[in-house]
Amino acid sequence: MSINALKKPAAVLAALSMLAGAAHADDAGKDEFMQACAACHGESGVGDGPLAELMTVPVPNLTTLAQSNDGVFPMLEVIHVIDGRTGVRGHGYPMPVWGSRFKSEVVESMGEYGAEMVVRGRVLSIAYYLESIQQK
Repeated sequence: MSINALKKPAAVLAALSMLAGAAHADDAGKDEFMQACAACHGESGVGDGPLAELMTVPVPNLTTLAQSNDGVFPMLEVIHVIDGRTGVRGHGYPMPVWGSRFKSEVVESMGEYGAEMVVRGRVLSIAYYLESIQQK
């Protein structure tokens, strides 16, 4: 059997594992969103969560972020707003600083660097989920 014949199945397996990983990432992002964001932004992300009426600023519709940005999802801005530790307060002060909250949950058990990796993963998974629910 030639080397090229062996490469094709390996490439297919690698592609399938990446797809499975992407599906898992979408699930993780949705889970994170439901736990951290849905109370204000609603389960569908349109800003109609049970706490939205108690907010002092309007809760934004997160399904129109790309639409409001000339059809391009503003990934970096979304990451900064979710994390909240960079000073970007894109939609009002009541937005929790999720970066600090997520870090405080694991810093004791994982240390500073490990905790930061967890924070970045959680924030990125939410951002990817938000990208996946954009209206066309």
